[in-house]
Amino acid sequence: MGYKSVLTVCTDETLLESTIDHAATLATGFDAHLDILCLGVDRSQTGYYYAGANAMVLQETLSRAASEAEELAAKARARMAGFECRWAVDHGVSQLADIGRHVASRARFNDLVVLPKPYGDKRGVELEPVLEGGLFEGQVPVVVVPDEVTPPAQPRRIVIGWNESAEALRAVRAALPMLIEADSVHVVVIDPPKHGPNRSDPGGALSQFLARHGCKAEIDVLSRTLPRVSDVLLRHVADLDADMVVMGAYGHSRFREAILGGATRNMLENANVTAFMAH
Repeated sequence: MGYKSVLTVCTDETLLESTIDHAATLATGFDAHLDILCLGVDRSQTGYYYAGANAMVLQETLSRAASEAEELAAKARARMAGFECRWAVDHGVSQLADIGRHVASRARFNDLVVLPKPYGDKRGVELEPVLEGGLFEGQVPVVVVPDEVTPPAQPRRIVIGWNESAEALRAVRAALPMLIEADSVHVVVIDPPKHGPNRSDPGGALSQFLARHGCKAEIDVLSRTLPRVSDVLLRHVADLDADMVVMGAYGHSRFREAILGGATRNMLENANVTAFMAH
């Protein structure tokens, strides 16, 4: 079964063209319907207005967000004129604290969500809760595409970051339509446990599972020669000239990763390749 319904969310005019291009390319490749949600975001924090402010201030910020949403929707429709896939554009307004719920309500009825990288220069604070809304509340795999990357309609070389976690396995299952069609799939295991149950054949069970689905899978066991696991994984991705990384997202809590870092956070900050993530 392939992907028949794809969602993308636009909140920033400067990222609109690249975000829509990435989502439309993937939707076209899978003959899927693309839903584009354009959100005007009220970034003010209710309850922290200056002394003497009243409901007029709130109304002004909401009106501004509504105008932004309409402008984003108009530009999204104009951008989609160059693509052949089926598509629909909707727009609305959300306060920053509630944006995850809005995204999740749409995402849960789609097969994939395609989004830009949430971290980096000139990135709005709303991009992080948009991503988390799809992953957590929406329970949908998210494809994160850097601005400078052109995602292939069907990736030819895919790397799986495998650590035997439930999140990683869910990402693999969700990515099966892409994995089956890929020319090569590399199951990357970094510093496998020396005393674990699979110590003699790390990644072997997953490789067998993939092979039975017709995937051309092979196992790459790597040593952690760099400070962060994500750095080792990204270096291997570059060595293989891979098109996509498939990995579980937020095996640790979001709070812990925000404070101490983690593979998911580091990948979202530094990856220069398309990342397929699921929680």
